[in-house]
Amino acid sequence: MQRYMESHHLKNFIHFCSLFHYPFITINHFFFLVTYSTTFTMKMTEVQTSASTASIPRRMRDVKVDRNGVTCYDEEITKIVDYTYDFEITSPQAWTRATSALLDAIGAGLESISTSSELSQLVGPTFPSPDTIPNGFKLPGTNYQLDIVKGAFDMGAMIRYLNHNDAFLGAEWTHPSDNLGAILSTADVLSRVATFKDDQDSILTMRHVLIALIKAYEIQGCFQGKNAFNKAGLDDIILVKVASTAVVSWLMGLPKEQAKAAVSHAWIDGNPLRAYRQAPNVGPRKNWAAGDACMRAVQLALMAKTGQPGVKTALSAPRSGFYDVLFRGNTFDLPRPFGTSVIENVFFKVYTAESHGMTALEAALSICAELKEKKLSMSDIKSIQVRTQEAAMVIMNKQGALHSPSDRDHSLGYMIAITLLKNALPEAEDYQNTSSWSKDPRVEELRDKISIKEDAEFTQDFHNQDLRSLANAIKVTLNDDTELEEIVIHFPQGHARRKESLELVERKARRNFALKLSEERINMILEKTKSMEFFGMSVCEFVDLFVPDRE
Repeated sequence: MQRYMESHHLKNFIHFCSLFHYPFITINHFFFLVTYSTTFTMKMTEVQTSASTASIPRRMRDVKVDRNGVTCYDEEITKIVDYTYDFEITSPQAWTRATSALLDAIGAGLESISTSSELSQLVGPTFPSPDTIPNGFKLPGTNYQLDIVKGAFDMGAMIRYLNHNDAFLGAEWTHPSDNLGAILSTADVLSRVATFKDDQDSILTMRHVLIALIKAYEIQGCFQGKNAFNKAGLDDIILVKVASTAVVSWLMGLPKEQAKAAVSHAWIDGNPLRAYRQAPNVGPRKNWAAGDACMRAVQLALMAKTGQPGVKTALSAPRSGFYDVLFRGNTFDLPRPFGTSVIENVFFKVYTAESHGMTALEAALSICAELKEKKLSMSDIKSIQVRTQEAAMVIMNKQGALHSPSDRDHSLGYMIAITLLKNALPEAEDYQNTSSWSKDPRVEELRDKISIKEDAEFTQDFHNQDLRSLANAIKVTLNDDTELEEIVIHFPQGHARRKESLELVERKARRNFALKLSEERINMILEKTKSMEFFGMSVCEFVDLFVPDRE
């Protein structure tokens, strides 16, 4: 009896009785209390179990506790691989824009390797490998011929290093052409090996590269549309790794089951934290992180090719899967089936600026023209008010000293200031430590006059998948308190809504190619990409065109 009387719920009930002046408890009362206590405990257990189940995302609740019986991969993994292997691309616009994206990305890589001394330290063979290996990847703009894995890193890092490659915006902010690092390295090596063996049926063509590019864009873009990895502190390059793993598996000719295994391991890897992309820790890792993802994608595909099994519930496994460990218990929200929408709407950076701030720079040029017309200078400016989207506030609203190119190219204030002072859009050199702008006191004076705030409507339009706006507004107040008319621009040059975008992309590619190639070679490349024969051109023949005329 004493054991029962020590029950927590029984003691509570006795206390309840005492409050209503029932000081004596008979044997009947006792048995009632025992029954009540047992029933109450069972009910509480049911409630607790129900509550804990309700806190688990639906997909996790549907998975049985006994994991050994699982025979199917998580739905998202299967969708990625089925799309990669089965979807037929029929959109003419997708093929056209994919070709532009290819040229833009390679051009961005040549610009990076020609401009950044930091990058030059990273590219090249893995010690102690020689500068060239037989049938290796010929890294564009260099004389290196690298192994397939290091080639993927170097190409991915080159494309992304100056933040001058394309972008696609949503709940997450990514650069889909990062994937070309894995795609081009893999396709080139496979093509060279097949050519060396005279295995004509296995030689990959530029059509294979464009298919892989379109599909990598789509996988990455669909996952980023409504899934904010940044909110969980994760870097967006996880999507490069996943998308590249899928399409590289296809390029290698892996069966679907091995491709699923490779993709599952891309999720299982976890992910780099976003700390190196935001103050106070911004650093050059943000520039080579995409190369790291490309390298890992190729490694995973190669391991899957040997027969390494996958992790079937890599995403949904309770407590140990991606959702529970890294995504705060949330599951992915895919806004639509995979198709070709991302390549058809990707945003090309036709000048060197972080995409969220580009319309602000175009607005700044309009202000320059107005000040010139009024015979005024930058010293006549009292203050500059900027309205922008939430994403720009997170990424680009930097205060205090800017110590590195990584700081400057992600500072909206710095970018606006040098645009006003130059009366021209920024160039890659303007962000470097060696640039005169990095030490010009007038830049800091203007930065101090700039205030930036979020505009809720701009943020809403940014997330609207039918608009994908990158709106910024700038309003200048002069020293005599005169206010100039606010300049608002919603879509920058390079946006899918700007008709001149593809023409500007070609001009940009020409400029970048000229850093390493002769005009004759550039014309040859562009002519080939505009002919139907381009689709049947071997990958190694195409890549050979980017071996530099001069070093």
